[in-house]
Amino acid sequence: MGCLGALLFLLGGLGALARICEITEVDSTLVERLGQHLLPWMDRLSPEQLNPSIYVGLRLSSLQAGAKEAHYLHSLKLSYQQSLLSNDNSDSEAKPSMGQLALYLLALRANCEFVGGRKGDRLVSQLKRFLEDEKGAIDTLAMAGLAFSCLKLSNLNPNQRNRITVALGRVQEKILKAQTPEGHFGNVYSTPLALQLLMASLRPTVELGTACLKAKAALLASLQHKAFQNPLMISQMLPILNQKSYVDLISPDCEAPRVLLEPATETPSQTQVPGFIHVTLKVSSISPSYRHSVSVPVSSSLEDVLKKAQEHSRFRYGTQASLSGPYLTSVMGKKAGEREFWQLLRAPDTPLLQGIADYRPRDGEAIELRLVGW
Repeated sequence: MGCLGALLFLLGGLGALARICEITEVDSTLVERLGQHLLPWMDRLSPEQLNPSIYVGLRLSSLQAGAKEAHYLHSLKLSYQQSLLSNDNSDSEAKPSMGQLALYLLALRANCEFVGGRKGDRLVSQLKRFLEDEKGAIDTLAMAGLAFSCLKLSNLNPNQRNRITVALGRVQEKILKAQTPEGHFGNVYSTPLALQLLMASLRPTVELGTACLKAKAALLASLQHKAFQNPLMISQMLPILNQKSYVDLISPDCEAPRVLLEPATETPSQTQVPGFIHVTLKVSSISPSYRHSVSVPVSSSLEDVLKKAQEHSRFRYGTQASLSGPYLTSVMGKKAGEREFWQLLRAPDTPLLQGIADYRPRDGEAIELRLVGW
């Protein structure tokens, strides 16, 4: 990837001069290839698979999906308005989360639809209630920082401006301290949102500029190794490759020209031979502990492994849908409690960064599901 080499040159030669988090132009073919991964997801219109982040990511990029994009937004509206504006509280689990609602409102804004009137008031009221309920549990620094940035730039709370500035500075400082030697902020999957925040920073420093150059180099290296397959991560990545962030939706440019995406042409692999892999599944957080070897087709996901184990052994598991894909909520009947989660590890102790739908085990691997606190 030629742009990666050029960026590394910039990192070495200009890092000391950079003061702002500026993402220079990248190879348009790379951006297009990334966008093409989203097209199949736009055909998945069931309520549990609709993802407003996909729409927002495309609108903040140089790409568009044509009629499919408009149809996707229409499906989002039907689903979210029906669930959020209904007075029926019998199925509260089916209602969108705070993050989903926030992204849905961003999707409307990205289409230059400024929510107002009775329905708009109800949507915003729901979001405010979510924020009050969950503000103590926010651990996504980048999203909190982006919210602070929007507040500051929109000047909605002038009397709180100093407090917002201090809070934003603290978030930025924590994110910069979390940068790994490879350049990621936390890990590869948390880096796109962190970069969106830093790009919107109004406090330019040499440390900030250098950190952003390192992060972009790390992301491009990850793209080269096809680390980005999850639609949520791709949709968060597309804006920064086009020098944009969620903060740009304060004043969206809905007339900006965008290139029409064409589906990727599939070329059958000449090297991949049909076959099976053997994966050992371990659960030590229960009594008695569980260990079982599963045989699945090559390129199967960890979710496929779990399904196969459930078919042929005493293994049982439960999941819950999220914008990042399904995540484990229970294993062998044991549910994760408050401030607990089922961690995925490649034995003996290597945490997996991907979820069960994205991670593809290799032949002979042992995967442990471990209940841990946070």
